[in-house]
Amino acid sequence: MKSQGVAISMVYPIMKTVVQKGFDSEQFLRYASFDASLLQDVEARISGEELERLTIAAAHYTQDTHFGLHQGQIMEFADMGILGYVMMHSQSVVDALKAYQRYNVLLCSGFNLDWDVEGDDVRISMFLQHPGQGQMSRHCIEDMASSLFRLIGRLSNRVIPLLEVAFRHEATADLTPYHPVFGRIPKFASNSNYLRFSKDVLHYPVLYSDAKLLSIFENIAQETRQELTQASRFTEQVVQWIRTCMPSYFPSLQQTADFLQMSARTLQHKLKEENTTYNDLSIQVRKELAMGYLSKWEFSVGDIAYVLHFSEPSAFQNAFKKWTGLTPGQYRATIQSGQIRVNG
Repeated sequence: MKSQGVAISMVYPIMKTVVQKGFDSEQFLRYASFDASLLQDVEARISGEELERLTIAAAHYTQDTHFGLHQGQIMEFADMGILGYVMMHSQSVVDALKAYQRYNVLLCSGFNLDWDVEGDDVRISMFLQHPGQGQMSRHCIEDMASSLFRLIGRLSNRVIPLLEVAFRHEATADLTPYHPVFGRIPKFASNSNYLRFSKDVLHYPVLYSDAKLLSIFENIAQETRQELTQASRFTEQVVQWIRTCMPSYFPSLQQTADFLQMSARTLQHKLKEENTTYNDLSIQVRKELAMGYLSKWEFSVGDIAYVLHFSEPSAFQNAFKKWTGLTPGQYRATIQSGQIRVNG
């Protein structure tokens, strides 16, 4: 499954932290060159890179070198949307952690957590879900560790003695902010990011547990997750629409957005979360159709250029060579010689 990015709601904890530090959120968004109109679309999602950029910008804007650490300290279940409510009404801490694993995609598909019981202890690891994504910024991983530790304490309504906290990144110059958050100084330059405490914590009952509410929120979470994990179908929907239009006209981005009953900006963001663009998809459709037409000898290059809505045959020939490295005539010759097998 392709990464579905980050829920727009994850921008609000950043803004909340900025405001708590005495700054204006709207001024910050302008400083960070963030499109505030995205916040009006509850279904909008941004890339993980964009969330990290905003977090780092907030650290610079507020001059807080431990912004992520402090942001995690004020994280509330409501900030996590439906996932937060499922966790809050789970029976035990381990059930809440399992819910986080199951429904983390609702917030951010980039990273997740897992845990291992080691003797009398449990170690909760935080990691990137997709190999090759690189490493989370210091602010983002410290926010995750800080908020997770805080929420586990809130779930159980107990003080949780943390035996160890470790981060992959190097230590900062000032270590004093860590002790009030974790009760200890983290281990830095570790081979993984994790929290370690007594395994008994996993079985602590959740203070707010409510089976009826849990059932309601879990159903919503399941439906939302299904929609997100099937999000690649949105790309297929756009491709199918372009194909349908092509005999009559070559649809623009705005025409496609109108057909799908959304703004052009929302369409672009939805495609971005599936790692593609409208331009990429329109090229893909034209290329596939061109290759199909070129395998049928009754169509001339001029006919194909006209059907695919190129301004003139030379424009089509140039585009096709850019796509395949061959001119339409060379491509046809390779089909005829058997070097390219045409399906169907």
